[in-house]
Amino acid sequence: RAKDVIIPAKPPVSFFSPRSPVLDLFQGQLDYAEYIRRDSEVVLLFFYAPWCGQSIAARAEIQQAASRLSDQVLFVAINCWWNQGKCRKQKHFFYFPVIYLYHRSFGPIEYKGPMSAVYIEKFVRRVMKPLLYIPSQSELLDFLSNYEPGVLGYFEFSGSPQPPGYLTFFTSALHSLKKALESTSSPRALVSFAGEWHLETKVYMLDYLGTVRFGVITNKHLAKLVSLVHSGSVYLHRHFNTSLVFPREVLNYTAENICKWALENQETLFRWLQPHGGKSLLLNNELKKGPALFLFIPFNPLAESHPLIDEITEVALEYNNCHGDQVVERLLQHLRRVDAPVLESLALEAPAQLPDPPLITASPCCNTVVLPQWHSFSRTHNVCELCVNQTAGGVKPSSVSMPQCSFFEMAAALDSFYLKEQTFYHVASDSIECSNFLTSYSPFSYYTACCRTISRGVAGFIDSEQGVFEAPTVAFSSLEKKCEVDAPSSVPHIEENRYFFPGVDMTSTNFTGLSCRTNKTLNIYLLDSNLFWLYAERLGAPSSTQVKEFAAIVDVKEESHYILDPKQALMKLTLESFIQNFSVLYSPLKRHLIGSDSAQFPSQHLITEVTTDTFWEVVLQKQDVLLLYYAPWCGFCPSLNHVFIQLARNLPMDTFTVARIDVSQNDLPWEFMVDRLPTVLFFPCNRKDLSVKYPEDLPITLPNLLRFILHHSDPASSPQNMANSPTKECLQSEAVLQQGHISHLEREIQKLRAEISSLQRAQVQVESQLSSARRDEHRLRRQQRALEEQHSLLRAHSEQLQALYEQKTRELQELARKLQELADASENLLTENTWLKILVATMERKLEGRDGAESLAARREVRPKQPEPSGTPQLPGSSPPPANVSATLVSERNNENRTD
Repeated sequence: RAKDVIIPAKPPVSFFSPRSPVLDLFQGQLDYAEYIRRDSEVVLLFFYAPWCGQSIAARAEIQQAASRLSDQVLFVAINCWWNQGKCRKQKHFFYFPVIYLYHRSFGPIEYKGPMSAVYIEKFVRRVMKPLLYIPSQSELLDFLSNYEPGVLGYFEFSGSPQPPGYLTFFTSALHSLKKALESTSSPRALVSFAGEWHLETKVYMLDYLGTVRFGVITNKHLAKLVSLVHSGSVYLHRHFNTSLVFPREVLNYTAENICKWALENQETLFRWLQPHGGKSLLLNNELKKGPALFLFIPFNPLAESHPLIDEITEVALEYNNCHGDQVVERLLQHLRRVDAPVLESLALEAPAQLPDPPLITASPCCNTVVLPQWHSFSRTHNVCELCVNQTAGGVKPSSVSMPQCSFFEMAAALDSFYLKEQTFYHVASDSIECSNFLTSYSPFSYYTACCRTISRGVAGFIDSEQGVFEAPTVAFSSLEKKCEVDAPSSVPHIEENRYFFPGVDMTSTNFTGLSCRTNKTLNIYLLDSNLFWLYAERLGAPSSTQVKEFAAIVDVKEESHYILDPKQALMKLTLESFIQNFSVLYSPLKRHLIGSDSAQFPSQHLITEVTTDTFWEVVLQKQDVLLLYYAPWCGFCPSLNHVFIQLARNLPMDTFTVARIDVSQNDLPWEFMVDRLPTVLFFPCNRKDLSVKYPEDLPITLPNLLRFILHHSDPASSPQNMANSPTKECLQSEAVLQQGHISHLEREIQKLRAEISSLQRAQVQVESQLSSARRDEHRLRRQQRALEEQHSLLRAHSEQLQALYEQKTRELQELARKLQELADASENLLTENTWLKILVATMERKLEGRDGAESLAARREVRPKQPEPSGTPQLPGSSPPPANVSATLVSERNNENRTD
C-alpha cells in the first residue's frame, strides 16, 4: 500500500471522578488552566498521562489532599498526553506525573517528594505559609532549636501595613523552596531516559525536610536577642559556627541574594534521604564521606510535634557541641523542657570570660591503653589510662577557651607513652600508679598515665555504682575431650565499664562534643521507615515488627556495619550509648553479620550448606569438617561439585562432614573469611584452632583431597595426645577405629583401581583411534601436496596460454589495421575510377561527334567516285569509329571489369 494505516487515538475521558474536588482538564486545556490560575492565590497543577502507572497511583493521593485543602487551594489536573491538547504541544515532560505549585504570580515550584497525601499536603501548606510568625521567646527557642536551618527577619509593622523589604523577604522564602527543589534531580526521569542511570548522581533529599525555614519577628525586644536592631535586617542562625546577619552593604537586598546567601551559609545537623528504589549513587556518595548513622523512624509530616526527632536533634547538638557553646546549651535545655533562666542574649559575640578549665580528672583527652605481654599465655594485663595533662608541670592553660581534645595531641602522647611503656611492664599491683611525663614533641605538653594490673580470668569486676559486674571466664585452650566447644565469650572492654578505676574519672566517655574527639565522626541521616523500611531490613532490621524504628552505623572504609539492638527502644540514651561505643578506641560493638535463611536448605544432603547462623554449630562444634568457600558468580566453583560429592560419598558421615558456604550471601567473622574463591579449609575435630588451608598450587582432585585430609586429621599430631599419655583401652579403641578406617579406605581403593583399569582400557581404545586418525591425517597431507603440485603446473600452463592469447591478439589487431588501410585505399581508387569513367564517356561523345562530321563530309566527296561496300549499316550522318578509339574503349572496359 502507499502509506501505513494508523488507527486514530481514542478520545480522552475524565481521569478523576466527577465528584472529586480536582478540576480535571482531560483534553489538555492548558490555556484554560492558565486563565483560572490568575484568579487563585495558590494553585496546584497535576500533569498526568492516563497510561502512566505512577499517575494512576498518585491519583488517589492527590484527591485525598484536595479534599482537605480544596477550600484554600485550587487543584487542577491536566492530561498532558492527548496529542490534540495544548499541554502536549507546549509542554515536553520526560516523566509523569509532574506537580507544579503557584503562589499568586510566583512559580512554578515543582514538587518532587513522595507521592503520598500527607507529604503533598505538607508541601502545599508550606507554600501557602512560607513564613513563620515568632511572637514570643518560647516560639523563638522552638524555631532556633529545630534541626532545620533558620532565617529570621525583623520588620516593624507599626509604621505601615507593609514595611520596606517585607515583600522581598517573603519572596526569598518561596525562592528557598524552589532552589532546594532545583538542587535535587528527579528519580522518575531515569525511567524515561533508558540506560542513562548516570544522571542520578546528586543527593536527593525530601523536598521540604532539611530546607531553610524563614521566620518573621515584629517585637524589637525579641529581635535584640538575635542581634537584629534595624527593621528589614535578616539573621541566619547556626548552631556551632558564628551566626550571620545579611550584609546589606555588600549584597543587594533582593529575594535571590537573600536565598542564595542563606543556602550557601546554612548549617545542617542531619539530613533526610529519599532513595527512589532504582539504580542510584545516592547512598554511595553519602557513605564515601565517612561513617554514617542511619536512623529509620516513622514520620508524619502533618504532626504538630515530633518527640523522637526532638531527641535526635538533642543528640546531634550534644554530639557536635565541641566548644560548650552557651547558646547551644540553652537550646538543649529548651528541648529537654527544663526550666532555665530567661534568655538574655543570643548575640553573635561569645562571652568574654569563661570559667577556668577543670583539672586532669575532667579533661576530655583520655584514652585506654592495654600493654602487650611478653608471652601469650599470661593471664594478666597492664592497663593504663593515658590523658593529656594541660595543667601539669606548672603550665596554666588559657582562660579564654576550654582545653579541647586534639587528635594530634593524643597521637603525640601515645607515641611518647609507647617509648616509655617498658616502665609499666613490671607493675604487679592492684593499686593505681600514676606518673606525669613530658611528651616527645612539645616541651609544654604533659600526659598522665595511671596503670594497674588486672587478671584476664577474673570472675568479676568491681563497679562503683552497679556492684559486681560478672565477666565470663575466657578459655585459652580448645583441647577438649569432646568435639564440642563452648559458645564464644568476649573479653569485656575497658570502655564498657565507666568506673573501672575508682580513682580516675573516665571523662573520655563524655558524649558532649564527641565528634571532635574521635577520628570516627558520624554523619547522621534520617529516613522515613513508612516508605523505606526495605532498606532497614537489608541492614538487619526485623521484617515483622510493630514499631518501625531502627538504627545502624555503616562504615564503608572498614567494610562493616553495626546495628542497635532491635529489642532496645530508639531514644536519646540508647543512641548516645550506641554512638559512644562506636567512637571509643576499643569498640565493644560487634560487626553485624547478615546471612541466608538456614530453613531453606534441607539437612539430609551429602554436602551440608552452611549459613551465618549455622556456622558455629556445623563447623566449630562438630567432627572433622572440610569447608568449601564459593559464590554463584565464581566460574571455577561449580566445576568442583562432582569432586566434593564423590568425596562425601567416600567418607563416613558420622565422623566427617563435607560442607560449603556461599560467602556472597553470608557474612562471617574476619578470622574465618578468605581472600580468593574457591578456597578449602579443614577444621579437625578437637583442634579447631589448628585449621588448615588447602594449598593453592595443588589441583583440587579426589586423591589430593583424601591425602590432605588424612595428613591433617592424624590424631597423633594433636597437642592433647602429645600432652596426655593415652591409656591401653584408648589405644585399643583407637586401633579398632583406625582399622575400620583402613578397611573402608581399602575398599574404596579397590573401587578406584577398578575404575582406573576401565579408564586404561578406554585409553587404549582412544589411542588406537588416535593412531588411525594420524594415519588418515598423513594420507590427506600427501594428497594435499600432490594437489598443490598439480595446481602449480596448471597455473604455469594457464600463464603460458594467457601469454599466447595476448600474442595472437596483438597479431590480429595488426592484421585488422592493415586491412583497414587496404579498404581505405580501395575506396580512393573507386572514387578515381568513377571520375575517369565520366572523363572517358565525355571524351567518347566528343570523339563520336567529330568523327561523324568528318565521315559525312568524306561520303559526300567520295560517293560519286566509289560506291559504298556492303556491310554493317550505318546511320545517316555517322561515320565509323577509328581503330584507335575502338581499341581504347575495349581496354577501358577490361580495366573496369578488372577493378570491379
